[in-house]
Amino acid sequence: MLIDEPFAGNTQNSNLNNPQSAPVPSAPTQPATQVYCPVPATSCPAIVGLGVQGVGVLNQGQTGPYGNGKPNVFQGTQTVNNRVDWLGIPLDAPGTVGTRTLRITNVRANACQLGVSSTLTPTQIFMLITINGSQQVTLVNPQIVVGAVTQGLSSSVRTSGSVSTVPIFSQCIPQNLTLAQAVTGATGTSNVLFRAQEGFSSSFKSRGYAAQGSSGGLGETSPGVTATGPIGSTTADASPIPLQNVPGFPYNTESGFVSTATGGSATGAIGVADFGTRIMFSLANVGAGVQIFAPSIVQLRAVTGGTPGYARLVTGTDTAGNGGSVTTGTTSALTAVTVSGGAAPVVYEIISANPSVVEALDVPAVVAFVSNPGNNLPATGVTTVGASFPPTSTVATFSATAPIPRFCPGTPVNAFSIVVCQCNLLFPFVTNQAGYDTGIAIANTSQDPFGTTPQAGTVKLNYYGGTTGGGAAPPAFTTTASVAAGSELIFTLSGGGGCQPGTCGTVPATPGFQGYMIAQTNFQFCHAFSFITGPGLQVAEGYLAIQLDAVGLERTGQVGENKGR
Repeated sequence: MLIDEPFAGNTQNSNLNNPQSAPVPSAPTQPATQVYCPVPATSCPAIVGLGVQGVGVLNQGQTGPYGNGKPNVFQGTQTVNNRVDWLGIPLDAPGTVGTRTLRITNVRANACQLGVSSTLTPTQIFMLITINGSQQVTLVNPQIVVGAVTQGLSSSVRTSGSVSTVPIFSQCIPQNLTLAQAVTGATGTSNVLFRAQEGFSSSFKSRGYAAQGSSGGLGETSPGVTATGPIGSTTADASPIPLQNVPGFPYNTESGFVSTATGGSATGAIGVADFGTRIMFSLANVGAGVQIFAPSIVQLRAVTGGTPGYARLVTGTDTAGNGGSVTTGTTSALTAVTVSGGAAPVVYEIISANPSVVEALDVPAVVAFVSNPGNNLPATGVTTVGASFPPTSTVATFSATAPIPRFCPGTPVNAFSIVVCQCNLLFPFVTNQAGYDTGIAIANTSQDPFGTTPQAGTVKLNYYGGTTGGGAAPPAFTTTASVAAGSELIFTLSGGGGCQPGTCGTVPATPGFQGYMIAQTNFQFCHAFSFITGPGLQVAEGYLAIQLDAVGLERTGQVGENKGR
């Protein structure tokens, strides 16, 4: 709580609520006109004998009871869940024609608990003010709207800046092999993009306000970032941020009102945020053998036009996005993200932001792994990601231990998938009608003398056509066990069959079927032969199945070896 807007330049008690540009704040070396009184205020010796010296005095910037060393900055105490108390505050009457300004600042509200309105009318945050003392103080409007709840972040997953498809990787195809073997500083090509966009233009905030020619401060100014591709070199201009000690000025930063009168240096004074806005992409179910790399510097993208800011990667945070260290340096490099128990928080801190521009953080990340399907590496499955402001927390009420500020977690969506190796075969004509029969042999050829890791997997048979008399095609069938490396699945339409050698279950007979068949195998190196016989074995014809997974064919999304011509 501040009395009568104290700051170095306020000699006329000026209206500073809507300045066109930031007033020059007082540096720590300038005369302090903001005098801090510790909690509780009754312990502050400067207020003793204050009496009624302020009666009739309007200009309290540097003179009067709230100047000349008298306290005019008071810190409140949170006593219950939604209440802050200022105790023992000396409040002199302004006289019959004057006014006294009381400003309450640096108060946060729990927007998650209230939620975003589902109508055009936003959810509002109210502050109810009461004053108790030896003398009655009348408040014209004790209930004031101090904020509105608006969605501050939206997110998506993309394969590139313009394509919003969730990436799918095959276990058999290594991703960025050289990169996967590196620790840090490696180069590679982005294969997944995480996007977080402001819900409104001032949602992203730097830690503190940067003024031209300022000295002594909190962080960095606007960037001189030059991007050279999805993952490229960037440069960042670092310089200090001054104190934010002008009451009422909209600095649009995470730090609130800051003054050395509250004790400490610029980085230790009350009101200084621990960090700028942070955006966390919480990856979950990251499979064994998978590495995640992210660039250390990312320039923000201006959605609505204008000059955007930039963000830096934060390493060493906990899973809630708290703590950690902001990466340094003027050149962006890929940094390995720590994966623990399948969880990987990717956290960025806003270093510079433009409050007049809707900005988006597009992180061109790299999913890397060495293919070893014989040992089920990388592990298959779907990795999810939830984007949110950190630190996240499920604590929705007052807490002495939960981080401040804290935010509600984001809703997870699919980030990328790793699927088993597959091989897809087309048998263009099979028949068991008019005395004809078809025999099929599907071989798992992943066992070889070339050092290939043996694979095993089930086989799914899909029938398309009909049966004798106009009946429907048989339903699809999947073997109950895997076909081992070096084995064949052998069967006929008339009698069914199974694996030789080994056991993979029995393929049921499909008597009377005629049409075509597609086999999907959960191993990469498959080949097949079909043999059709006529009545009395007087007619016979064989052919190689068509491998559908040739390089460049988009039908299956798989890459295979097409050796049959």
